[in-house]
Amino acid sequence: MNAPAAPPGRPHDARPLLFLTPGDPAGVGPEILLAAWNRAEAHAGARLRVCASPALLDAVLAAVPSLPRLRIETIGEGDGRPSTADTVLVVPVPHVGPVPRRGTVSAAGGRMAVAALERAFASMRCAEAAGGPAAIVTGPLHKEALHAAGYDVPGHTEWLARACGLDDGAASMMLWLPPGGAGGGSGLGVVHVTLHEPLAAAVGRLSTPAIVAAGERLDALLGALLGRRPRIAVAALNPHGGEGGLFGDEETRLIAPAVERMRDEGIDAVGPLPADTLFLRAAGGAFDGVVAQYHDQGHIPVKLLGMHRAVNVTLGLPLVRTSVAHGTAFDIVGTGRADPSSLGSAIDAAARLAAHGWRGGVRGAGGAPGECSSR
Repeated sequence: MNAPAAPPGRPHDARPLLFLTPGDPAGVGPEILLAAWNRAEAHAGARLRVCASPALLDAVLAAVPSLPRLRIETIGEGDGRPSTADTVLVVPVPHVGPVPRRGTVSAAGGRMAVAALERAFASMRCAEAAGGPAAIVTGPLHKEALHAAGYDVPGHTEWLARACGLDDGAASMMLWLPPGGAGGGSGLGVVHVTLHEPLAAAVGRLSTPAIVAAGERLDALLGALLGRRPRIAVAALNPHGGEGGLFGDEETRLIAPAVERMRDEGIDAVGPLPADTLFLRAAGGAFDGVVAQYHDQGHIPVKLLGMHRAVNVTLGLPLVRTSVAHGTAFDIVGTGRADPSSLGSAIDAAARLAAHGWRGGVRGAGGAPGECSSR
């Protein structure tokens, strides 16, 4: 696909193309997407596109009176125009069935969520093939809906890893809490060694190389965001850091060797440190980033510090992908109470990372771009 020509008299727009997905269509994802789109600052650093069913967006606009009155316009992948706050530019997804009833878990919701992700991935790859920076920004998924639809992936991250020709463990998750409010004046990044899996399985998968890889990714991304070498703490797994082996030996057997290896690589890392006090210190500014050993060890403190500002950044894949740090919130669908701030932060982070050429902290393209539309 050739890069779209700029209209006569208008310079080429080099800002990144961001492809947004609503996540599960039955959750709050479509609502926060439309609310965030209507904020002018969302379009300042990027050109936005939504990969979704236009019928879904029309239905949500009609059902939620508090949402802004937006125009929905269907476009092709090759359309390179700027986006504006009053017109939602939609790259439509293939028809996969009727729009599911909102606020409920369904196989239909899982199918539509994956169809939107497939379209966003293909569109991003086509934009990159045309020579421009691009990224994906995703809304919240519901894991049970994915399972009901017949998918064996736990979430966006693992789906994207497989689309890039990698295994599920190739990627890790970083939660980024932007500067401002609780969490320190420079922001706070938290990367996870393991992701969406039973806790017993996650503990069994911990290894020194995996912990080192997570630390390396966190160091690279925070270095790009902060413009300096970040201070990184590595969390212990067991209570009180294992108490010298009384509560478990993972600290001495797996984590301490990983910290030593990081330091040998020039990473400013310390640990293992007991998680119950580590995050209090990090929130006070003692550290720029934390390596958490499993999902909830990192998610709970970050969401307490700033759930509606936090951003999920995928590390370890050759692409830029950010997401909200909250779930589908079926209980408040349609009430107008869903907060679009996390999605706004995710859009800002994706635009900054894509514009600076950051690609997940790895080299290489990975994955096939697929069919690129010339419309």
